[in-house]
Amino acid sequence: LRALFAFTTDVDTTLASQYLNAQEYALFQTMAHAEQLHSLNVLRTVLAQGAETPLELAAAALLHDVGKARYHLAVWQKTVSVLAESFTPALFARLSAGNDLTWWRAPFMVREQHPAWGADMLKAINSDPLVVFLVGHHAHHLDNCGDVPENYIRLLARLKKADGEN
Repeated sequence: LRALFAFTTDVDTTLASQYLNAQEYALFQTMAHAEQLHSLNVLRTVLAQGAETPLELAAAALLHDVGKARYHLAVWQKTVSVLAESFTPALFARLSAGNDLTWWRAPFMVREQHPAWGADMLKAINSDPLVVFLVGHHAHHLDNCGDVPENYIRLLARLKKADGEN
């Protein structure tokens, strides 16, 4: 429902610009209005978790869904992909795989591949490797991240928790 009424809420660009460099902020601005609002809510949740919040975690909170800017979706398209993933996972897996980004496969591909797309976008502007890691893995299970430092996993857990709450 938040996405349906997102147009009624202003984006707090001042808050976003406090945690992003100029190139990252430019990427943030490519995100759909509802995604920007969601990302700001994720940031606020991360900041409220009580622990110290490294700049990289704050930036990742704001940019975790930046890969979705590659193909903006309508609310109904997002809904279809969520339902398909929940009720027909095999069909969702088939429709979300590959690189054939057609209009009818886009909702599934964006849902599945936006973390990798976002990580690639951030690598292209030389974002901090920790930001790239967090964005690229925010939709993965914590035990499916490979051999990475323990602090990366702790920060990823914080990001995933905040994202799940929003």
